[in-house]
Amino acid sequence: MMKINGLDQLSKQMKQLEKFMKEIDGSLGEIGFDPFDAESIEQAIISMENMIDQKSENYLNNPMISEIAENLKENRRQSIIDKAAEARTNNDEDTQV
Repeated sequence: MMKINGLDQLSKQMKQLEKFMKEIDGSLGEIGFDPFDAESIEQAIISMENMIDQKSENYLNNPMISEIAENLKENRRQSIIDKAAEARTNNDEDTQV
């Protein structure tokens, strides 16, 4: 009989991934910032990254979740930057993400 190693670990990681995806489904929270203030934009990015880190902190040993969390942070970071640029173009004062 041949035993395949690693399936238990993979199964555990997949269950963690499913749980994590349910936890981040929908809104992570609201972040407001002044699109005309670079420091405000940077603080919004830091706040968003902290929200994602809080959701993923229980899964630090799961490389799939770590990768998703990093990709999510990069996507949300770019979204904040894009919304700030759009708000400056439209001359909006405060922006919510």
